[in-house]
Order: sequence, then structure tokens, then C-alpha cells
Amino acid sequence: MDTAPRRPRTVTRHPRAVARRRSAVVGLVLAAAVVVGLTGCTNAVAMQAAPSANAAACAGAQVRLPATVNSTLPLRNTSAQATAAWGSPAAVLYHCGVAVPTVSDLPCFAQGSVDWIRDDRGQNVVYTTFGRSPAVQVVIDTKRATPDALQDLGDAVSTLPKDGHRCLDPQDVG
Repeated sequence: MDTAPRRPRTVTRHPRAVARRRSAVVGLVLAAAVVVGLTGCTNAVAMQAAPSANAAACAGAQVRLPATVNSTLPLRNTSAQATAAWGSPAAVLYHCGVAVPTVSDLPCFAQGSVDWIRDDRGQNVVYTTFGRSPAVQVVIDTKRATPDALQDLGDAVSTLPKDGHRCLDPQDVG
């Protein structure tokens, strides 16, 4: 039996193999840095999806949303399906798939071919489509945006199916 101490084996690595491995590691590190950097830059507006956000009609309207509203407020990324936000900080918020109103004592008016219910009881004004299913809700911070945003959203929202309800003139009631 040989009792002489063994010398550690030295592994000779081919220089090209070492360079490839180093290059792969550097590439992975750079890719991870880019992903982390882009994730930090998206600055998506945190929003919750409405109950019927997965309706096909919401997707159809979503792709027609304008890049800007009120001429100066750019569209931003959001964190939920069938939502949108414009301005930084967000001044106009859009949710498709909210509960469809059928009766309301709030003011109702037509903007283009879309009827809207206006609720100005809070700090922001909330507009909800009337006579469309699924319904859309638009929240406007009136300190930074105007109701003209509804006109800008009209082309997209008008694609939602009508459900037969419409705003009535006071003369129609009675």
C-alpha cells in the first residue's frame, strides 16, 4: 500500500472555455441589471381590476384608448387589467368592467354618442357610462384635468355594447 501523500490534481482549463464561461456570467449579470432597471422605470400606476374587467368588450375598448387626454396628459402603464391612467401623477383614471348602473338620481348627460352619469359628491368627479355593458368608470382629478377627457375617451368607450338604457330628458319623465 502506498502511504505517500497525494498531490492535488491540477485541472488545466482551456482559455476559450474560461472566456466563454466568464462571458456567460457577465451576460447574465447584465441581463438581470437591465430587467431590474426597466422594472424600476415603468412606474406603473397601482390600480385594481373591476369585477368584469375580463369582458371581451373591455379588451376591444382598451386597444382604442388615446395616448393623451386633455391634450397634455400622457397615457401611463397600470397594474391591472382593463385599466388606464393619464398624467403624472395620474389625473384621469379609467376602469372598464364596473357594475352597470340601471337607475340613478345623479345627473346624466350625453357626450357624443356616450351617456354618462356624473357623481361630484367627492373630491374627484366620477363619471360612469350609462346604457353600456360592460360599464366604464372614469375618475377625474379636477385640479389637474378637465371633463374634456371624456370626449377624448369617446371613440374607445363608444365601442362598448349598448344595453338599451339611455339618459332621459326631464320632459321624458312624468
